[in-house]
Amino acid sequence: MNYLIKSVSSIARLCIGHNIQGNASTLLRHCTNSDTTGNTSLVRHLTNSNAAGLSGLQLVRGKVSLYQMHRRGPLIKKRKRARPLDGNPFLKGVVLKTLIKKPRKPNSANRKCVLVRLSNGKEMTAYIPGIGHNLQEHNIVLCRVGRTKDLPGVKIKCVRGKYDLPHPVKRTGP
Repeated sequence: MNYLIKSVSSIARLCIGHNIQGNASTLLRHCTNSDTTGNTSLVRHLTNSNAAGLSGLQLVRGKVSLYQMHRRGPLIKKRKRARPLDGNPFLKGVVLKTLIKKPRKPNSANRKCVLVRLSNGKEMTAYIPGIGHNLQEHNIVLCRVGRTKDLPGVKIKCVRGKYDLPHPVKRTGP
């Protein structure tokens, strides 16, 4: 690997010194005529990469100076935000199937969920909050954004008291 790096850097130095364009034949001719012995196979490999749309010289990168790094500033990557409902606060959906999901490790109670086909065409799993429900296939529910932490892949919740999902029943004391 070290030999490869040395040979690529010597080829790049040679091409920059002779002011050569990245043409395959001229690059090969100049490198075979020079004092860099044993680099012809590497040059052939680099020039054969022209078929992929890159010239051999584009594979070699220059180092950036501290001043250039200072001018450019720190590299800040943009994070993609998860938008399960494409930026909408609520979406209507049709229940395809009722599910019982098991939560992640420390928790153990089964969670009641439904597979919903939303009005934007996506099929997602939605959590049903509260105790008890009467949802079946073809029922219509309103879904809002809100992930359930201990259920992997569940990013939306059903809204109680809208369409076919009634309010939770108030439990009386003992």
